[in-house]
Amino acid sequence: MTDFGQRLIQAAHEAVAIARGEAKPNSYVVHRPLAIDVRLIRESLGLTQDAFAARYRVPVEIVRDLEQGRAQLDPAMQAYLTVISREPEVVRRALETA
Repeated sequence: MTDFGQRLIQAAHEAVAIARGEAKPNSYVVHRPLAIDVRLIRESLGLTQDAFAARYRVPVEIVRDLEQGRAQLDPAMQAYLTVISREPEVVRRALETA
């Protein structure tokens, strides 16, 4: 298992402990991801809006709205774009086989 996977499992265990009252929530630090620049991610991959949307299965209207500031990222899209920015080929391959 990757280090990220191990940390994710540990975080889940900690969240359960907080929910059960076995740990104090103020003993943990919440890390907020930095703002995600969809245009920067897309351009770094050398893709048009249409190509990015098709490759990563995101409606092109959402890509446009995010890039032009007409929409804000929800947590799921923020996480997805973070993964794309760090491992674009892994995501591409995963979606090709799905």
